[in-house]
Amino acid sequence: MSNLLSRLLETRDWLMADGATGTNLFNMGLMFGEAPEVWNLTHPDRIRRLYSMAVDAGSDIFLTNSYSGNASRLRLHGAADRLCALNRAAAELGREVADAAGRPVVVAGSLGPIGEIMAPMGPLTHDVAVEMFHEQAEALKEGGADVLWLETIAAPEEFAAAAEAFRLADMPWCGTMSFDTAGRTMMGMTSEAMVKMVRGLDNPPMAFGANCGVGASDLLRSVLGISAHGVERPIIAKGNAGIPKYADGHIHYDGTPELMADYAVMARDCGAKVIGGCCGTMAAHLEKMHEALSTRPRGPRPTLEQITATLGAFSSVSDGSGEDAPAPRRARRRR
Repeated sequence: MSNLLSRLLETRDWLMADGATGTNLFNMGLMFGEAPEVWNLTHPDRIRRLYSMAVDAGSDIFLTNSYSGNASRLRLHGAADRLCALNRAAAELGREVADAAGRPVVVAGSLGPIGEIMAPMGPLTHDVAVEMFHEQAEALKEGGADVLWLETIAAPEEFAAAAEAFRLADMPWCGTMSFDTAGRTMMGMTSEAMVKMVRGLDNPPMAFGANCGVGASDLLRSVLGISAHGVERPIIAKGNAGIPKYADGHIHYDGTPELMADYAVMARDCGAKVIGGCCGTMAAHLEKMHEALSTRPRGPRPTLEQITATLGAFSSVSDGSGEDAPAPRRARRRR
């Protein structure tokens, strides 16, 4: 089992992750309602291109096309019987691209939410969640993933179930939650609560943090919340490229490459060590992010006012902690 990510984290000041999976695949022809994971077998050339776009833009880590590759979600598309093949192919295609990169590149096996509410609020029990995550993890491991990457999680119970599953798979892992509801996850978790949860896990992640959410400003507020609690593990920041807007039958993200470059540097200065993009983040964004991280010197930790002045207003006054953040008077973005 490769321990490439550990070595890079020990020797590098920052690492750049990849950008969007869904946004890029839609631009390649994926239709709404179609399972992206099926493309690992039907359109492997497009998945290689997806991975190569990130590597060519400078990413040190890219996530496999397996986000919804668990039994529950694949069952909705009549593809649950191909779970192992789809996840294995996602990692195998990633292995091909990473091994041809000419530099160390981490293949991160992506696992998203199972798609059901955890007990006692919903029907998904801990044991079933562990089984589902474990099944997917083993297939990604078999395909050659360097590390497992849990993302966009809302419930602490689901995060804990994944941690147990990854221990069974004997794989290193990273994990992020999405703080998309006034500084909290959909299930009410704050950034401070996430830090406490990670410290209490028997099998904690190598690195953890926030992804997706509302916009770059909100995500950095969550990163500040994590770093404020003296975390010992590297922090991950993967923010959306601005705010989604529906126009001409498509969803567009208004974050420019220049704005995402500012976001990347501010994420580093907020305390993040692994920095990437999420929804809406294209190769052009990644290129500017990599350039900015490579050329701009490290600065002091930005204030909330500096974040909003550069990246735009927060979506809510509250950051989820109970201490209201100052509301900016105008929601403008530089450039």
